[in-house]
Amino acid sequence: MNTPQELKYSKDHEWIRIEGNIAYIGITDFAQSELGDIVYVEMESLDEELNEGEVMGSIEAVKTVSDIFMPVSGTVIEINDKLESEPEIVNSDPYNNGWLAKIEISNPDEVNALLNADGYKKLIGAE
Repeated sequence: MNTPQELKYSKDHEWIRIEGNIAYIGITDFAQSELGDIVYVEMESLDEELNEGEVMGSIEAVKTVSDIFMPVSGTVIEINDKLESEPEIVNSDPYNNGWLAKIEISNPDEVNALLNADGYKKLIGAE
């Protein structure tokens, strides 16, 4: 299971890569493998300010639909348009081309509550 050390993780299986006050958000390798073949990504929260824990979109796989939650509070400033025509990128490259949204963080202190890679591995039982 791929769990990059430089990322932070939520207990809801989102990852976050922070670059100043901007962050990229996606779902973890573990989450995409649990979902199976992803067929649709719905992100309708562009330009919305959302609090940590609020739903920012959803991912539809062949057998299920799963909500995507904000790992920290912020404003969604960009959606990965590639996923409209190629949602399967989330399966093949969840940490790079398969990112879901880019946000402007409004409460940087919330980052401290996220898990590091080792904490996330412990959460999913992959130590």
